[in-house]
Amino acid sequence: MLVELAYGTHGTAVEVPAGTTVIVSRELPGLDDPRAAVRRALAHPLAGPPLAELAAGARRVAVVFPDLTRPMPNRTVLPPLLEDLARRGIADGDITLLCATGTHRQATATEMRDLVGPEIVERYAIVDHNSASAEHVEVGKVDGVPILLQRHYVEADLRIITGFVEPHFFAGFSGGPKAVCPGLAATETILEAHHPRRIADAHATFISREGNPVHDFVRAAVALAPPHLSIDVAINRDRQLTAVFAGPLTAAHDAACAFVESSAVQRVGARFDVVVSTNGGHPLDRNLYQAVKGMAAAERIVRPGGIIVMAAACVDGIPSGGAFADVLSRARTPEDLIDATGGAELDRWQAQVLGRVLQRAQVWCYSDGLTDQMTTDALLVPVHDLTTVVREALDARGRAGSVAVLPEGPLTVATVAPSP
Repeated sequence: MLVELAYGTHGTAVEVPAGTTVIVSRELPGLDDPRAAVRRALAHPLAGPPLAELAAGARRVAVVFPDLTRPMPNRTVLPPLLEDLARRGIADGDITLLCATGTHRQATATEMRDLVGPEIVERYAIVDHNSASAEHVEVGKVDGVPILLQRHYVEADLRIITGFVEPHFFAGFSGGPKAVCPGLAATETILEAHHPRRIADAHATFISREGNPVHDFVRAAVALAPPHLSIDVAINRDRQLTAVFAGPLTAAHDAACAFVESSAVQRVGARFDVVVSTNGGHPLDRNLYQAVKGMAAAERIVRPGGIIVMAAACVDGIPSGGAFADVLSRARTPEDLIDATGGAELDRWQAQVLGRVLQRAQVWCYSDGLTDQMTTDALLVPVHDLTTVVREALDARGRAGSVAVLPEGPLTVATVAPSP
């Protein structure tokens, strides 16, 4: 049978044997009027004062939004928020929009217009965060480590963050505090948040926040300069808003995570010999660095010694010239990827997860954006024909085995149910 996969901007498909287990999240309908839903959430938050009260007397406003690696519907969420601020007497020149990149690359002018809309680009000041810049100030310490956050955010009278909540492969969930740390943090702060000892913890995984050392650090860091208002949204496969959660950071993010978990977690009875996965399509699969998340999703349900077939467009390549590419260039074995060399290193966290996946299973990678050399340098097996790849993977296992497909990759959290 043919299974459609989220791949790049247009999707693709894979032929799988009859009896294959296809694992998808429970699909939720999009909201009839998403902008009206945003306005209602601003006027009637889950807790705390509405935006009208928060904006009273504010002279410098910072509005944070996710970068180009996230399918956040910025062009749906930002306009009603900015319109509401204008109604409260906040001048355009008193508002700064902050693109929360973490250590990701900055957007081109064209990409920024696509990300938030040309009207917003022309009307408001936008700062595309650069973690290596001097534009960070210390707000305190966590675990003895200075927390350095973007100056415009820290110095604002009114701090508003927006985010998209999905399961995250080592932080539990995206959205919420991640908009600030790592989103607006300096490199040295991000390195500590993603330190190898935190990533290695068993609690640093999908949908896990309680006792998760990555989430604990991020939450503590943001508490030193918390947003006055947090707006988290959930979306469906068509990138439509399915819910909006506004209020103080903890209340909004807790509610959003519970909502997403209720539809994203799917249980299976056993592990599989072959697991086909994606990274959720564009923009989530725009490079190999991001695609590690889809591999980690498959790792949860693949048998030791099995094969993961990863389909990710990777239009930005690895990307080349970055820290992740440098880590890959020095690795010859999965153990080399996991080796922390005694301390934190930029993008080592992604390599660490990739190494863990490769210790469990081979990863065969189908990608239009990666050359065979790029793929093999990452210790992956390049494949070019999804029509035959599953059959070949089963043949490589030496017997007729079990197959599962995660068409949306890490947007679905497949979990092996414990034996009764």
